[in-house]
Amino acid sequence: MVLPFKNLSGDDSYEYFSDGITEEIINALSKIDGLKVTARTSAFAFKGKPTDIRLIGNELGVTNAVEGSVRIFKERIRITAQLTRTDNGFLLWSDKFDRKLNDVFELQDEVSLLIADKIRENFGHLEIEDSLSEIQTNNFSAYQWYLKGRYYQLTWNLVNMEKAIGYYERSAEEDPSYADPLVSIGWCYAIIASWAHIDRTDGLKKANYYVQKGMKMNPNSYLGHFTEATISFWGNWEFDKGYAQLMECFEENQYFSEGREALAELYTAIGLFNEALIETEQILKINPLSPNHCYTTGNIHYLMGNYEQALVYFEKSLERDPSFDLSRHLKIACLLFLKEKDTLFEFASNFLDDNVLSYIQAIYSSINDGVQFDFDTNKYREDYNMMFAWDFYYLVHTNQTERALVQFEEMILNRVGQFINFQFDPFLKPIRGSSKFQVLKKRLFDDVQLLTNPVKTDKSEQTESFSQTELDLLSSKLLGLLDKEKAFLDSGLSLRSLAVKLDVHPNTLSKYINDQLQTNFNELINSRRLKYFQKITLDPKNKDFTLLGLAFESGFNSKTVFNTYFKKTLGTTPRRWLKSNQ
Repeated sequence: MVLPFKNLSGDDSYEYFSDGITEEIINALSKIDGLKVTARTSAFAFKGKPTDIRLIGNELGVTNAVEGSVRIFKERIRITAQLTRTDNGFLLWSDKFDRKLNDVFELQDEVSLLIADKIRENFGHLEIEDSLSEIQTNNFSAYQWYLKGRYYQLTWNLVNMEKAIGYYERSAEEDPSYADPLVSIGWCYAIIASWAHIDRTDGLKKANYYVQKGMKMNPNSYLGHFTEATISFWGNWEFDKGYAQLMECFEENQYFSEGREALAELYTAIGLFNEALIETEQILKINPLSPNHCYTTGNIHYLMGNYEQALVYFEKSLERDPSFDLSRHLKIACLLFLKEKDTLFEFASNFLDDNVLSYIQAIYSSINDGVQFDFDTNKYREDYNMMFAWDFYYLVHTNQTERALVQFEEMILNRVGQFINFQFDPFLKPIRGSSKFQVLKKRLFDDVQLLTNPVKTDKSEQTESFSQTELDLLSSKLLGLLDKEKAFLDSGLSLRSLAVKLDVHPNTLSKYINDQLQTNFNELINSRRLKYFQKITLDPKNKDFTLLGLAFESGFNSKTVFNTYFKKTLGTTPRRWLKSNQ
């Protein structure tokens, strides 16, 4: 996982910038098949908190962690980064990079590639592209405004999304050819329009305008395809079209957890619950601390009638974010159907007013006690705008059937996001048999012909297998470099630099070492360094040299790496080994 890089610039306004660099490295590493990278939400759950790498690794099930910092001073940027094993806290790699600010784009790609290389050198073969970062601008000012917009967008607050639009517009002004801010404006409009924060018709029109403008500049933008799917699915309830656009998104980035969550939500809306749960199971593996992903999983179980299981996920969601509104409301719904009345009202009274509590009391009595309250005109507020429709459910459960059906039809025809799962909503049982309900259900879902296919999990082209002639040639050249020329004595030797000496692609060399030699790069090199160390240490002419000096002479570049590898391989310390062999 990549932990949030610390902002050491002495200016809080650069916080968005360090967050943006972290996210870009996460996105870059996520492109590598076979490399499990914890998604942004789970990584950022540790921001600003004391970090024990070993505890984090155990909680998230990750093997390695990347930490770093960003310092901006005048026109220069310094990035530090380190890669650490989470099982024992062992430092695998660290480096510092001091560059001009305008070089930040190349620098992010360089850091991402180095991290990927070090993981491959220590743990086995990965197919790594020559470039991982996909920033579509060279204009630093435009990138700054984009990161500010991204910072506010990712709060998932509707008011902040409006603020994000303003920053994205500044970014697009700085670089009119930069597609990402335009696409992001489209996505923000799609969400705030779908959830009735602004006028739906006007909002979706703007969303379409901006995403199409951005997609003309970058037709392969996975964010663009995701935004198109958001407009189709959430904005217009066009399930087949939204599904096709999500598939296009995954062609570009199959590990995009927000897209996978949208697919789960789409499956849920049309009743493909098993398929939806398969998706949430996958996204929770890479983003286990996301309150939204836990909510989505809980919502599927809730709509299936598995209230106890749903409650488990809503509790997990609220552990991550106690104010996550949808999880709070659906926790109340689960408690209602489980007849946990005291627990329900104790929890609900913490954040709901008396009017809403009276709605819930009436609904509870209707469902669980068989007692139907009289409709109270003084309590009901038709324009009461809530993320969860307690006001509407109050109508349904107080004998206001005709009024409820009129309002229901209006909300469905206007594609109000809160009602996209209406056909499975347990609170709507009293009106489910009405002709109006059935007509609307038929109109929306009877023509859905969703063709579900597993999302691809192996996007990159794998290195081809070797012919016997190629194997013999590569083996001969590699052994010549290592055993005759002793290339391992170079403390800065890396898989990439060795591949240059052999005149092969790093992916080819990595695959050869992994498949044919049944080892990894570090083991291959350090085993030779260790043998060389043993040889020169026992040579009487070197008796006046320190053991550490001889280790460095053998190609080791760190006392910790040398001692750790020595003890792991020989089961003792260098000093004890020497004493027993003199």
